[in-house]
Amino acid sequence: MRMDIARRRLARQHLIHPTLSDPAEVVRVLGAVQAQDFGGAKWALGMRTRGSTDASIERAFAEGSIVRTHVLRPTWHFITPADIRWMLALTGPRVKATMASYDRKLELDDAFFRRSNAAIVRALRDGKQLTRAELGETLRQAGLDVGGSQRLGHILLRPELDAIICSGARRGKQFTYALLDERVPAAAARPRDEALLDLTTRYFATRGPATAHDFAWWSGLTVADARRGIEMAGVALEREVIDDTSYWSDPSARMSAWRSPKVFLLPNYDEFFIGHRDRSAIGTRLKSARLVTGGDALISHVIAVDGQLVGGWRRTLTNDHVTIDVRLLTRLTSPERQALDRAARRHGEFLARRTIVRA
Repeated sequence: MRMDIARRRLARQHLIHPTLSDPAEVVRVLGAVQAQDFGGAKWALGMRTRGSTDASIERAFAEGSIVRTHVLRPTWHFITPADIRWMLALTGPRVKATMASYDRKLELDDAFFRRSNAAIVRALRDGKQLTRAELGETLRQAGLDVGGSQRLGHILLRPELDAIICSGARRGKQFTYALLDERVPAAAARPRDEALLDLTTRYFATRGPATAHDFAWWSGLTVADARRGIEMAGVALEREVIDDTSYWSDPSARMSAWRSPKVFLLPNYDEFFIGHRDRSAIGTRLKSARLVTGGDALISHVIAVDGQLVGGWRRTLTNDHVTIDVRLLTRLTSPERQALDRAARRHGEFLARRTIVRA
């Protein structure tokens, strides 16, 4: 049954049969996509978007059809302009509460944030897009102590959560910030229950079968909020009991058949596993989900065969090729190995580079 959970999630993640051609639509359907590793997050979208390349997703980000901000939890996510305001309103207060003790240790209070937010607005007004370092210098010139990297990071996190700034286009390899009101169309506020219901149904449609605790972990909301969202969804979600645990999923999202094996080179923080608090379902074959739950978990890229972890991978880029180093933790069958080679070639095609696989 645990292996079946993983296979059903795999099918609902738009990984088996990608039908969407717009990366922004993939982000919308998933709700949000964790994105602190920008290159890995682009590949996460690439696997789920028909005909996409690294360059096409970079263009979508530069044009602003996908934006990047701190939402759900205290980490970066891709999100669509249509969703950023209401999702920040729903989950931002919880992120602020999580960060409050760290802010106190850094001697950052509401009075300081009012001054820093105002200085940032002045600096970014009229379409300006500035890097983290440039905003740090702007704050210093305004007489504000930005301290070291950690303090500056917290200073810039607050206007993201306050829906004042979001990502701008990259400048070379550097990220920039822009005013959210100049980057994202205006939108009416949504009632909290309406926003919670929307987030709940998107989550379980793409990550089910999942539990209330899984949803609370992913969304950053309380378990009580997660249960309320499930209750409001009513018959739009189907409950089933597996190993004495209640799971919910979208009953209309039936699992389509596919020819096994399907192999995926999943990036770190991929929504296939990061979207669940309990990730044990993908560790049935190895009898362990340690690759995505402890130690250096969430840092390494992982290999999945039909939704089951089998090892890790890393990539090295040059101008004309990508070398993919594979570390398997179990023996693969000949068809599985061939599928792994195809997955590696697909990654090379995504990057517009020749692929070299080293095991």
